[in-house]
Amino acid sequence: MSDSEMGGGRAGRFAAAYQVAEEAIAARGVPGCAFGALAGGEVVLQGAAGHFTYEAESPFVRPETVFDLASVSKVVATTAAAMLLTQRGRFDVDSRLGEVLPEFVAHRAKDDPAREITIRHLLSHASGLPGYVEFFRTARDRDSLLRACFDLQLEAMPGTRAEYSDPGFILLGKALEVCAGESLDSFAARELFAPLGLASTCFHPAAADRAAIPPTEIDERFRQRRIQGEVQDENAWVLGGVAGHAGLFSNVPDLLRFAKEILEGAAGRSELFARETVEMFARRQAPAGSSRALGWDTPSEKSSAGRHFSPHSIGHLGYSGCSLWIDLEAAVAVALLTNRTWPDRGSQLIRQVRPAFHDAVREAL
Repeated sequence: MSDSEMGGGRAGRFAAAYQVAEEAIAARGVPGCAFGALAGGEVVLQGAAGHFTYEAESPFVRPETVFDLASVSKVVATTAAAMLLTQRGRFDVDSRLGEVLPEFVAHRAKDDPAREITIRHLLSHASGLPGYVEFFRTARDRDSLLRACFDLQLEAMPGTRAEYSDPGFILLGKALEVCAGESLDSFAARELFAPLGLASTCFHPAAADRAAIPPTEIDERFRQRRIQGEVQDENAWVLGGVAGHAGLFSNVPDLLRFAKEILEGAAGRSELFARETVEMFARRQAPAGSSRALGWDTPSEKSSAGRHFSPHSIGHLGYSGCSLWIDLEAAVAVALLTNRTWPDRGSQLIRQVRPAFHDAVREAL
C-alpha cells in the first residue's frame, strides 16, 4: 500500500519524513519539495509539502511537480546514456578523451598530461580538470563555451586527485554525442525516457509548461530575471539548455521509475541495463579514498544519504536541492526534489535536511 499526500501519508508510517520536510520549509531552507520512495519493487511513498515560493498564494507543490534536477542530470541522462552506449560497444570508458574529441588535444604539446585523460577519469571526477569555471562570463554560445572547455589546463595529474568537475562532465556529454552520432537530449529521449515511460523528463521544457515548474532563483548576476522552467545553471544555459552536467527536468514518479530500472538491472531483470553494466558503473574508482563510482556517487562518511543506505548504494545530488539515492543491496530508492535556491542561493540548510529526510524514510521502512 502506498502512502501519498492525498491518502493519509502525513499520519502514516512516513510521518517523520513529512515532519522533516515541513520543518525545512518553516526554517526557510526550501519553499517546497516533492518526494517519493521505492521498496520491494513498489512505490511506497509519493508526497509533497510547501509551495513553489515562500508566498502563501504561490502554487502548492504536488508529488508530480516537475523540478530542475541540476546535477542529478549527470546520472539520469549522461551516465545512463554512457551505460547504454558502453554495453552496446559504442563507448569505451578506457578510451582517451582526445581519441573521441580530437579538439581537446589538437593544440596541446606532446608531453601535456591532459592527453592522458580517459573517459573513466571524466566519469569518476579524477581527470585533474578544475571543479568549476564561469565560462558564461565570456562565452556567448555553445561553440565558444566548448572551445573554452577544450582549452582548459589541468590542476592535477589525471587519476591522482578526485575533484568533482562540471567541465569534465561538459566534455563527457560532448564525447557521448560524438559516439551516439546525435545530441544528448535526442538520444536520451528516444533510448532512455521513452522506453521507460518518463513522460515528464526532458531537457528544454515547453514554454507552455514553464509556469508549472517551481522557479529556482531571481538571477541578479547574469540573466537579470526570474528563472523558471529553464535551466538555472548558467553554463548549461549558454550551451543551449542541453549539457552533460545539467539541464534535465523531471519529477518524482519518473525518477522512481528510472531507479526501479536500475534496481532491475542490478537483479538481472532489466531490458535496458545489464547486470554487469550496473555493477561496473556502481564500483568505486581510483584514487583511493574517493566516493565516486562511474558517474554515480556512493555513500561516504556523513553522506547526504543518511545513516541507513548500504555501502552498495549509488546516487547523486543537484545544486538546486534535488537528490536521488538507490540502495542496490536493500532494493530501496528515495527521490527528494526541491528548489532550495529560491529566491537566492544563500540557504545551506539542505545539507541537514537531506540526511535527516533519508533517515526518516529508511527508518519507516
